[in-house]
Amino acid sequence: MAEDARMSADARRARLAEIDALRARIDEIDAALVRMLSDRASCALAIGEAKRDLRLALYQPAREKDVLDHVCGLNPGPLDDEAIRRLFERIIDEARRLERTAAIESED
Repeated sequence: MAEDARMSADARRARLAEIDALRARIDEIDAALVRMLSDRASCALAIGEAKRDLRLALYQPAREKDVLDHVCGLNPGPLDDEAIRRLFERIIDEARRLERTAAIESED
């Protein structure tokens, strides 16, 4: 009866194959995320340059709130809105850091 409680060798192989397939899909998603984050960063750099030309503040809290509200509104789950908010806060922080770095380099 102990065999009934254990997964058969075939079922185990199938589950391991499922894990491999899911990991391959995660790798594909990660590659797409890196491309999209790089595209987003390029946009942030262009916005930073325009802000410098217009002498606008780099940090615009109202815009940041709009972005966070927007992405939370798009969220279908399973991540909750707070998780999405934290992830995008970090993405925005890194974009702002990139803008600051570019501003310093343009002054040199």
